[in-house]
Amino acid sequence: MRDPLAPAVSRPVPLPAATGAARRSGRRWPVRLLAAALLAQMAFAMVTTALRQTPTIDEPVYVGAAAEYVYAHRLRHNPEHPPLGKLLIGAGVVLADPHVDRDFTGDQGRLGRHLLYESGNDPWRLMLWARLPVIALTLLFGLVVLAFARELAGDLAGSAALALYCFSPDVIAHGSLATLDVPAAGFVLTSAWLVWRARRRPLPYVPLAGLALGAALATRMSTLPAVPVLAALAALPVAAGSRRGVRALTGAGVFVLAAVAVVWASYLAVDPRLRWAPEQHVPVVHGLRGLLVRLLPFPEAYRDGVRLQFGLENRPWQGFLFGRVYDGSLWYYLPAALLVKTPLGTAVLWAGGVVAVAASRRLRPAAPCVLAAPAVLLAAAVQGQRDLGVRYVVFLPLFLAVAAGCVLLARRRWVTAAVAVLVACAAVSSVRAYPCYLPYANEAFGGPGRTREWLHDSNVDWGQDLGRLAERLRERYAGQRVWLVYKGAGVPEFYGIRSADPRRVPVAEVRGLLVVSDSAAAKATGRLAELLGGSRPVDRVGHAITIYRR
Repeated sequence: MRDPLAPAVSRPVPLPAATGAARRSGRRWPVRLLAAALLAQMAFAMVTTALRQTPTIDEPVYVGAAAEYVYAHRLRHNPEHPPLGKLLIGAGVVLADPHVDRDFTGDQGRLGRHLLYESGNDPWRLMLWARLPVIALTLLFGLVVLAFARELAGDLAGSAALALYCFSPDVIAHGSLATLDVPAAGFVLTSAWLVWRARRRPLPYVPLAGLALGAALATRMSTLPAVPVLAALAALPVAAGSRRGVRALTGAGVFVLAAVAVVWASYLAVDPRLRWAPEQHVPVVHGLRGLLVRLLPFPEAYRDGVRLQFGLENRPWQGFLFGRVYDGSLWYYLPAALLVKTPLGTAVLWAGGVVAVAASRRLRPAAPCVLAAPAVLLAAAVQGQRDLGVRYVVFLPLFLAVAAGCVLLARRRWVTAAVAVLVACAAVSSVRAYPCYLPYANEAFGGPGRTREWLHDSNVDWGQDLGRLAERLRERYAGQRVWLVYKGAGVPEFYGIRSADPRRVPVAEVRGLLVVSDSAAAKATGRLAELLGGSRPVDRVGHAITIYRR
């Protein structure tokens, strides 16, 4: 019998489930606020960058094809890329409500120029609306980075991964353009994340992962190497119990069928009758490549697009790396270019993240989802013949941001402090590049002002600064004779630039301002090299165009 004078023993009362959930939600409010702030600054950077940039070399092709897909429902132009990414761009084009000449018969380059500059449309407004869907997608992929890293290593890891993503100069630069690189990369990341989630709930995540990969395949054909990797990973969650082989094949089959369905749906959305009569020469692909192309379970337009891509690879290309012009390609071009264009703090965290994911016993099951797909895509990219920019591996900042966040799984104060310092360094480096993210280079290589000494093309000058050049000429050089060598898709006359091509007249006649895109200057030969040799630089425009005095 209990002594009535003895003190009562207090027993812990379990909290109601709702109270526990409320506490967890309260703890996550700082994480949500930080995520919102990071995405808001990224949105500001991308929108303001998009407002100032004139069309890059590839954008008019995509925007013109998008308008044709939406308004004329024809699969005629730009067959070397599938339609989904351009349909997303087309959603912005529709909101801009442009005048579209549905009977235009020129090639895809002329189509974009005609839409932007010759049809009575405002190219500034049209390009902004075309870029907004890509900007929105880029922000949504930031949420995937956050969720993926948080599930692997906690809220702090998710926040660090999102910060690296939001301050990535390459992601900001290409996520603010009406191009296909960031959308394709984001869809692959989303597929890998959903495959990881499928380990516990194969339904619905295996089919969803297939749909995400299908979106990548329907945006860029360069994502095809990821199919066998992610299909194999998708088979693992359902390969349990008896009849493992049958279950694994079923999982992979569901995954692949979902991906194939998205590709077909993207073509049917353009033209339900799938009319396809290529207006350009489609090369014949022989050997194993030809066999693989014929076996692809996609529309003939897709298979011809793959053949066109192989044809582009067979063309003679010229590259520029660390001040040297060369013919063909270099296997180490992309790693070297990434070394120049990745913030130093980010590069250190990427390396640490790869080690953490590969070495940690807790993270090892996730290593294939985080590292396998980007490794295969990188291996395929370095075999390419077009050394034109890190945009071909823009998937790396997405996947490696997730890996970098996993460094915080160490749960040591010095690790947390080191990660915070490195993220801050990356953020400062990125912010200093504003609003010229395309020509970014890290401090070890002299910053954006010296990128042209190491790299060219979409790494530095992709034609984006024609508008800035027009402003500079009006403000500082009004009334002076201008000689222009511009590498881009814009029309100088539209922006008020009255100029002549110095390569078409004798060198002695070129007097006044010689304005040259840095991509053209990097590989200058013949008369242009002679002209540059007799000129002195007097001004720079957006780290992409140099003004010389002769």
